[in-house]
Amino acid sequence: MDSMRRAVVSVVGQDKVGIIAKVTRVLSDNDINILDISQTILQDFFTMMMIVDVAGIENLDRLQDLLNEAGEELSLKINIQLEEIFQAMHRV
Repeated sequence: MDSMRRAVVSVVGQDKVGIIAKVTRVLSDNDINILDISQTILQDFFTMMMIVDVAGIENLDRLQDLLNEAGEELSLKINIQLEEIFQAMHRV
């Protein structure tokens, strides 16, 4: 079994029906396991963060393209980046 390789998926946009279903479908279709998930709605503003295992994914660019397509359909901004890059960018 591959060792775990974690990435952070962030989703931001106006709240509407089907956001979680759409994003998790993209991940499921690409055999990506969700390790942790948190979502909140502030007024009509939706935010979701997920930690996912991308050990089976060589390059995140194709996955980002698929998430961009899903985001465009629902007017969302969806990003994925490796956990170590995310942590380095957000270190205080």
